[in-house]
Amino acid sequence: MGFNRIGCTTCVTIFVVVLVPLLLSSTGLFSKTHLLAFSVDARKAEAERWLKQGVEQLRQQELDGAIKSSQQALRIYQDSRDRVGIAQSLNHLALGLYKKGQYQAAEQTWREGIQVLVSASPDNKSHDTQSKRVETQVAIYQLLQKSLIAQGKINQALLVSEQSRAMVFRELLLAGSPDISSVTSPIAPPTIERIQQIAQERNATLVEYSIIDHPLAETNQPEELFIWVVEPTGEITFRQSNLTQLWQEEKTTLTDYVSNIRQSLAASQWGTGSSRRKIRPFMQLYQVLIEPIADKLPTDPNAHVIFIPQQSLLMIPFSPLQDESGNYLLEKHTILTAPAIMVLDITRRSQVNIPESLQQWLVVGNPNPMPGNFSPLPAAEQEAKAIASLVNTQAITGEVATKAEIVPQMSASRVIHLATHGIFDEQQGWESAIALASTQTDNGWLTAKEILDLNLTAELVVLSACNTGRGSISGDGLASLSSALIASGASSVIVSLWSIPDSPTAFLMQEFYYNLQQNSDKAQALRKAMLTTMEKYPDLRDWAAFTLIGESQ
Repeated sequence: MGFNRIGCTTCVTIFVVVLVPLLLSSTGLFSKTHLLAFSVDARKAEAERWLKQGVEQLRQQELDGAIKSSQQALRIYQDSRDRVGIAQSLNHLALGLYKKGQYQAAEQTWREGIQVLVSASPDNKSHDTQSKRVETQVAIYQLLQKSLIAQGKINQALLVSEQSRAMVFRELLLAGSPDISSVTSPIAPPTIERIQQIAQERNATLVEYSIIDHPLAETNQPEELFIWVVEPTGEITFRQSNLTQLWQEEKTTLTDYVSNIRQSLAASQWGTGSSRRKIRPFMQLYQVLIEPIADKLPTDPNAHVIFIPQQSLLMIPFSPLQDESGNYLLEKHTILTAPAIMVLDITRRSQVNIPESLQQWLVVGNPNPMPGNFSPLPAAEQEAKAIASLVNTQAITGEVATKAEIVPQMSASRVIHLATHGIFDEQQGWESAIALASTQTDNGWLTAKEILDLNLTAELVVLSACNTGRGSISGDGLASLSSALIASGASSVIVSLWSIPDSPTAFLMQEFYYNLQQNSDKAQALRKAMLTTMEKYPDLRDWAAFTLIGESQ
């Protein structure tokens, strides 16, 4: 049956690719250019048919047929030098080998797919081609991790997870600013020795998550969640979280569950209260994200834990996750985050390169008039003035706080604090922005894309505004204000993950800077400020939105 099907396809292909163009050519309807284009399009269509047939065979567990179909598509894409098509074919070929239990062969094939994508420049590609490229890249990196885990190659799988983040982070930055390479050093290639060294240098426990989507876009199964823990001693532990319970109880994937939590936060569905409450979604996330590795986390609440989230997990805070007794994770640990372990290399270099002579503080609050008809923030102005008083500087507020005034000072400041409105663009993350005073010649929005082109030497940037940690997720990366600040030279950033209330935020920020004067550890200062705010404003929407990215000291 398979022979007849393939034979039929071959006959049709010969007729379409050879006879039809010859007939048209003989009538003078097609030029040589038209004939060439027709032939290329026909071959591309043939390759796509083989690819789709291979996918369907994979779904039906016809593995030998799927492998042959993928090989046929691969040959055609190789002839046409279509790198994205080659990578897609290799991906499906490797998946067939993986499903047959040929893990080593699958690993080699997926690595070939990565090399093909690495050699395919993202520049000057159509939107559809680029989307396919990113989609294929993410799928290959994810499935390569599966094949390595199946072989017990735990450390190599961690390296692949890091390689994926590094590639996506770099491409996101290039998409935002083609000149970004002149602003920041590229992420160094990850090695196990360097990852262990990073944990040791910071005396921190690193926790990296990798969400593995089910291949072939099948929706009747949950994702997989891989977790690595790197302790300060260099010991690396791998755990796999069981998402089946979440799938069965909540009838949803982890990605959709996180999305639902964010919608509930935005709609204030949890209300406010004067006492601690158990909140089911954050308890469920604790079971999924923390329980599998709880025995590997430090017992000292002042010890640092750096979470390396991925995909949808980039959009949630870890501080309010609750154990079965209702205790928040923040009460047990001092928490930081980073988009990749190797990004901590960038933030450490930024920290080292800050001149000792640079001492200026830039404190901005409640610019006026606000862009976009946003309402004034009187508490933000009080916040800025109180912080400025603590550090013996002058807050910049009102109509003076324009881009023309603020942006040049950002490049000459050691600490930058911006208390204002913020917006995020879920589709185009580099258009996310923070509000400065609008003028007749400028709308007042300072976008992430504009920040990418700055050359900062800031030890700390605090965006005391709504949604400043959000952006557009692409693959394993996040195009956002925080990514832009780190890429432009900031060694640590504090951002929010949802719309924050004015008065509790002002209180939290004043507590943070007071604590920072007593203890230069930014993570511990933020933790203490959040705990103090929790006592005064117990609703987690009031105290749990902020996260510290990058360096603590």
